[in-house]
Amino acid sequence: MKALLDTSILIAAFYEDHEHHAASFDLLLRHKRKDACCAAHSLAEVYATLTAMPGTRRVSPVEAVLYLGSLRERLSWIALDGDEYLSAADLAAASGASSGGIYDAIIGQCFLKSRAECLFTWNLKHFQRLGSIIREKVRQPGE
Repeated sequence: MKALLDTSILIAAFYEDHEHHAASFDLLLRHKRKDACCAAHSLAEVYATLTAMPGTRRVSPVEAVLYLGSLRERLSWIALDGDEYLSAADLAAASGASSGGIYDAIIGQCFLKSRAECLFTWNLKHFQRLGSIIREKVRQPGE
């Protein structure tokens, strides 16, 4: 596995007017399922974000599910079992992450499970705090 794409990449790839759309969309298109993945948890985050955006940026639940289906064609999905969720909580606690920081730790744990070479995100600091193994492999598109 070459790359894990974080939720921030998947959201930016969806919205054509997003400041990071071009780089995120290009990254998504450059990879195929055999060499790229996302955390299964990111799918819930993408759905929640797309269906909760304000005004005209909000998409219907059906549109959100269609986008998730298109992601399924492009990316493998990495899911955690119960013990791996506990490891994610350990990762969050060790980094001092609280509240929503657990979601970054879940994605970080999926990255470790995937054995991907690189974790792509627009939120570098969220993942750099999760220890040296992740810190050394977290990148923004274009780096």
